[in-house]
Amino acid sequence: MSKIFFDTNLFIYLFEGLEPNRSRVIAIRKRMIERGDRIITTAMTLGEVLVKPTKLGQTTLVEQYDRAIRTTAQIVSFDLSIAWRYASLRATHTIRNADAIQLACAAHVGVDLFITNDTKLQNLNVPGIGFIAPLDRVPL
Repeated sequence: MSKIFFDTNLFIYLFEGLEPNRSRVIAIRKRMIERGDRIITTAMTLGEVLVKPTKLGQTTLVEQYDRAIRTTAQIVSFDLSIAWRYASLRATHTIRNADAIQLACAAHVGVDLFITNDTKLQNLNVPGIGFIAPLDRVPL
């Protein structure tokens, strides 16, 4: 069983039906279920995913997205125990605050794979993360 981090963009592909990425995420998730892998994400991801339906007043979608993420993923919150990882990432890499939070949270729980389509993150070596892969090259 592996711990696999889903960056925010993967949930957006699923929920908004953005192809061909949606089909790829679905295929990865099916393979993860077969293998017994777990999805890891952050409270920030949940918040980011809820922005659009909240802005549009789509309360039913807000509830559906919230329930879908909470029931399928382990949600990691940024707290004091993760702050030093965040600081180290920001000090050693030129990455956005949000990306550093995502990576720090993923590293804190020791994920095997961090999946993202953010090209700025794909070549980073982050202690606590097995490797970072783009959606189109996930080895599952």
